[in-house]
Amino acid sequence: MKAIVVYFSLEGNSKYVADKVSKDLGADLLRLEPIKEYPHGNISKFFWGGKSVLLGETPNLVSYDFVVSEYDVIILGTPIWAGSFAPPIQTFITANDLGNKKIALFACHGGGGADKCFNKIKNELPSNKIVALLDLANPMKKEQPENEAKIKDFCDAIRNS
Repeated sequence: MKAIVVYFSLEGNSKYVADKVSKDLGADLLRLEPIKEYPHGNISKFFWGGKSVLLGETPNLVSYDFVVSEYDVIILGTPIWAGSFAPPIQTFITANDLGNKKIALFACHGGGGADKCFNKIKNELPSNKIVALLDLANPMKKEQPENEAKIKDFCDAIRNS
């Protein structure tokens, strides 16, 4: 099985999980980087991130190398913004024909909303088989044994798909 972890991370939580999943599975990593960075900081990140989601923005990304046919499984990772996935993930989905691929999803959040986020991604990928889901609350700030177990279970589900 050849896998790739494709993720966007604003403050490092999604990167943290992407790195762990990639290491466990021996998967390639692809970090999505918008050409115009989103602001960091308390109020501005919520305003700009939420606005971007609500307006359905698809930001331009720094160019990357990705050939969908090289992978059996594509793992998408995102922070949850306004109950949805981050716009760079939308840009990636729109730019690449991921049809009929196995997909695994992980989301990082500060207080819930993973089911809604996952359903929105599933609606964008109707011809795909979703093989695993993982949601974690602030994994960098709350390194807990249960998070490690959840990541391991997520990776095991991908391996067994």
